[in-house]
Amino acid sequence: MGHAATSTDHTVVLLNGDADHPRQILGNKGHGIEVMRRHGLPVPPAFCITTEVGLRYLAEPAATLNAIWDDVLDRMKWLETETSRTFGRGPRPLLVSVRSGATLSMPGMMDTILNVGLNDEVMRALAASGAEKFAQDTRLRFTDMYHRIVGGESQSVPSDPYAQLRAGIEAVFASWNSPRAVAYRDHYGLDDRGGTAVVVQAMVFGNLGANSGAGAFFSRNPITGANEPFGEWLPGGQGDDVVSGLVDVEPITALRDEQPTVYHELMDVARTLERLGSDVQEIEFTVEAGKLWLLQTRAAERSAQAAVRLALQLHREGLIDATQTLRRVTPAHVEALLLPALQPEMRLAAPLLAKGLPACPGVVSGKAYTQVEEALEAADRGEQVILVRDHTRPEDVMGMLAAHGIVTEIGGAASHAAVVSRELGRVAVVGCGNGVAATLAGKQITVDGHEGEVREGNLAPTSWSQTDTPELRELAELARRISPLRAHASGDHPRLDDTSDAAVRTALESGRTDVLSASPLIVMLAALRLSSQDAP
Repeated sequence: MGHAATSTDHTVVLLNGDADHPRQILGNKGHGIEVMRRHGLPVPPAFCITTEVGLRYLAEPAATLNAIWDDVLDRMKWLETETSRTFGRGPRPLLVSVRSGATLSMPGMMDTILNVGLNDEVMRALAASGAEKFAQDTRLRFTDMYHRIVGGESQSVPSDPYAQLRAGIEAVFASWNSPRAVAYRDHYGLDDRGGTAVVVQAMVFGNLGANSGAGAFFSRNPITGANEPFGEWLPGGQGDDVVSGLVDVEPITALRDEQPTVYHELMDVARTLERLGSDVQEIEFTVEAGKLWLLQTRAAERSAQAAVRLALQLHREGLIDATQTLRRVTPAHVEALLLPALQPEMRLAAPLLAKGLPACPGVVSGKAYTQVEEALEAADRGEQVILVRDHTRPEDVMGMLAAHGIVTEIGGAASHAAVVSRELGRVAVVGCGNGVAATLAGKQITVDGHEGEVREGNLAPTSWSQTDTPELRELAELARRISPLRAHASGDHPRLDDTSDAAVRTALESGRTDVLSASPLIVMLAALRLSSQDAP
């Protein structure tokens, strides 16, 4: 099969800007890469083994991979041509990343392997240009990741690069059914049959040395909703370092100070991608010897506060209409915003035990547990649990689901703990410093995700009303203009005290247009969603 097959087959698709497959086929990652390539942005060449293959793989692993392997080899030749490098040998070796790409966002739940294609010959070629330290660092990273993801700690990594590639693809497809991925989908009621795509992409190296590094960048603040660049930069690192939460990172402004040209190019790219996606973007990038490379882009996970503010910002800027604005905000977002917060006098009277980065807003009290198993047992006993870890790992997701709040010693706003906490809606403070877990273990604590603080004791917050915040008022006015069921806090209308879907649907079916509610915005958001589901 030749390169011309890219737009007609649903197996192994070149992400060269010409692929016309939907997100459901390419997965989120592949779709994002394809959009960026189509618009001429600096993205390392890549191809995608589609979600349809991923589903077939789960049923018949060996037969499925055998059936597409010639296509994979063909696409690898294309990567070699595009990069002027050779997979598995010198003098200019090509290394690739093998990454998961589900259609639904499942941050940190599935596997990735970087630097695939390393063997003794490649090591010698990488070191030949005087980059001995880079070659050794890259091999160490690859060997560690290969053993961790593919398995076989006691076995040596195969020297055949295509054996590495095949094992990597198999491991990424299989991670769809890993315990953490299954638990995550169960929690959200997500369809188990979606499967994942696999993206194979030419490596670029943030660990190359001077003027190199990796980062995760949000086009606007996903925690507060402020319209300002937000993210993290790690000189001399690879992307996996940034999202692992294992290393201390610098704010994105450090990149502006170190490499202003690259920083301003990243800002321009972010604005372009916001316009293309009509949404705030999370962008993973690498800088290799002063050149910016974009590895992926997706709609950013965000806190409830950010969801409301960002939807209104994008509406004012004309990027989304009123209906889209209201669809970006869920009743759960509004309920989270109406949860109680600590008042300053009470907060400052309680001893401060730890301070870090506010990764997901809210206030929650409970007992600190540092082991996932103990946290799960405590939650089963009905305790309010705070999970405190040095950093969270993908396999910690069951503990994160059981916890009401999450605290970590290390990691930043793009770390696994921060991203997954926002996705789960768990109050989180990250990067509180070494030794915090031991200090907090067993204590009753209050985690303040607004201030980035952990304070002693169970502190009682107080709540706002829907009419107290300008953003919620603005959203409610928008909803009253287009919702089929207008809800009011006062006036002469029938009461609707129940905000459940069933109650709102009954009100809609009875032909009502106006009701009285203690939660008018939640009622209107539910009515809009239900009416759009019922539309032909």
